Amino acid sequence: MLFDLIIAIATIGVAFVLSMRRVSRSTTWRAVVTPLASIIGSGFLLLGPVLNLGYGGYAPLVMLALCLVAYMYGAVIRTNIAAGEDAIINGTHGKLARNVETLSSWALAFAYIVSVTYYLNLLGAFSLSLTPFNSALDAKLMTSAVFVIIVFVGWSRGFRSLERLEYVSVGLKLAIIAGLLVGLIAHFGEQAAKDQLIFNAQNITGWSAITMAFGLLITVQGFETSRYLGSSYDAQTRIRSMRLAQWLSTLIYLVYILLISYVFAPDQMSSSETGIIDMMEIVAPILPFMLVAAAMASQFSAAIADTSGSGGLFTELSRNRISEPQAYLALGIVGIALTWAADIFAIVNYASRCFAIYYGLQAVLAAIIAKRRGDGWHRVGFFALLATLGAAIAIFGQAVE
Repeated sequence: MLFDLIIAIATIGVAFVLSMRRVSRSTTWRAVVTPLASIIGSGFLLLGPVLNLGYGGYAPLVMLALCLVAYMYGAVIRTNIAAGEDAIINGTHGKLARNVETLSSWALAFAYIVSVTYYLNLLGAFSLSLTPFNSALDAKLMTSAVFVIIVFVGWSRGFRSLERLEYVSVGLKLAIIAGLLVGLIAHFGEQAAKDQLIFNAQNITGWSAITMAFGLLITVQGFETSRYLGSSYDAQTRIRSMRLAQWLSTLIYLVYILLISYVFAPDQMSSSETGIIDMMEIVAPILPFMLVAAAMASQFSAAIADTSGSGGLFTELSRNRISEPQAYLALGIVGIALTWAADIFAIVNYASRCFAIYYGLQAVLAAIIAKRRGDGWHRVGFFALLATLGAAIAIFGQAVE
């Protein structure tokens, strides 16, 4: 009961601070919120059990590596923001740069389709996890129903009215994560005081450990959203806010993984997509309900954002030959097909591969721009190395078994 009270106070306190006018209307904070919420959304629900079961006591090191790779790709996106999106499209940096940018936009449009499927499958699983209908079949039915609703709303009315809920859902999610971390700190301290900390064995090693990490790239993805907020913020604000969002998300993820890596035995962890709920029930009875609320709010808002982004990209790239409603319908059909054809971890892997292709192409673009500007071969080589890494992730990334 004491842990429940501490967690509730922390959650309410953070929610109150985020709802304050000074915070909610801050230009910098609003620019940070979008990429921050994307980065620590779905990954937060999956990474704890997955990393601990796969990498044991070395899970924090894998988390650090994932965040480092994400930060390097963030540097790529920031370079391309600074280069000027209009200048790239208009051919100022050369025809090759413009073509690579167009190709990467197509890659992102398709990546959004897979990421929406990933978000809604998590929503389906978590929404039913504490009910009598907690089965894989029921979760897929729920996911399919939400896909139908999203396609219907997008086709008939558009998403503007739903997009207004984004800040509220983001605030709720961040507040619940704060409460979760406070609860984990208290639980970790209690276990440490009893000298009951655990260093679990690593269950996956060698090349398999590397390729599984490749398949988890999607869990730290989301920082690239800053690049597509040009209608709301100038380039410097987007660059600064993306960097801050990545710093904050890295800190949150590392603290989170450190706190859970040494207090749960293997038999207390589950490899299912909702495994985090069973783990958090050990910490405090209130946490499973909070996690379900956060999952439903965050996954729905993230799915809406990526559906809208995908529709807009397909319309723009096809020069209006594909309308937004048609894009939403195609997304729904592909998403429902993926839902029934694959499990959540296979979809996570597909999404990681798609975003790796996008990040790799963005790295190629950054290398082209750096070479044309004469920035030096060390900078060009850095971007070329990241392009190669993106290709490797796309080719070799493996799903969690």
